[in-house]
Amino acid sequence: MSFPLANDDTQSDADPAALERSLGQENTPKSQASGDGRRRGATDRRAKSPERETRISAQPAFVLHSYPYKETSLIVDVFSRDYGRVALVAKGAKRPHSKLRGVLQTFQPLSVGWTGKAEIRTLTDAEWIGGLLPLEKAALLCGFYLNELLVKLLARDDPHPGLFDHYVATLNQLAHDEPAPIVLRKFERALLKETGVAGTLSMDSVSGQPVISDETYVVDPERGPRPAHASDNSPRVSGKTLLDMEREDYTDATTQLQSKFLMRFLLAHHLGGTPLNTRQILIDLTQL
Repeated sequence: MSFPLANDDTQSDADPAALERSLGQENTPKSQASGDGRRRGATDRRAKSPERETRISAQPAFVLHSYPYKETSLIVDVFSRDYGRVALVAKGAKRPHSKLRGVLQTFQPLSVGWTGKAEIRTLTDAEWIGGLLPLEKAALLCGFYLNELLVKLLARDDPHPGLFDHYVATLNQLAHDEPAPIVLRKFERALLKETGVAGTLSMDSVSGQPVISDETYVVDPERGPRPAHASDNSPRVSGKTLLDMEREDYTDATTQLQSKFLMRFLLAHHLGGTPLNTRQILIDLTQL
């Protein structure tokens, strides 16, 4: 099972450009693509840079998403600890007797290897490590939500070892039936911090003073908390909620409720309007 991405490409003869688009790679602006010969030459030299001629082995990783490529292969989007998100071609993975067939599963710790210099590289090895309980029922849906967030918010080849460790811990918490709303809020906040778009919630961005517990605020996605005004359309939260979120304390029921709507608002902003398919399912089914 994989979460539904709006730009999946399941055609058997997908070309490289289509694969790049389907994995979320940004297109080169026309102004850059139409430069002079000197600029193109520089681009060619960058493409042949030795540092891209990589052979990686025994890298801790998780499958985030996969889909068919040609008749017998898969394109696999993995989240690796030391290299971030990497797109890999798993050749022959769809064949009935392929060793990869039962290994490339979501939410299972893997040790993977790959080679190649392109944006989409070639999987050379994948081994199941184990050590995590499988996700079931609502926890499974939460896991797909985490994966969709990572696919849509993380750039490829951008390492986040701390976030990787947080992801592992989050899967473990979900597997052990810890309260999903609290687990998800902590991960959402960690993800925005790791990608550099979340500042402190404990300081008023207008006055520069500490947030006051019994005051009401809104959070500007680019600047941070500020006092709420009557004309504001964004979610209103108490100073206490912001302070609780800053120290990852979600025991208060009001903090849980306000943080849910605040994080939904912030994620929507940073996704640029791109819908989260699994988030809508969670809203409809479990109100997480």
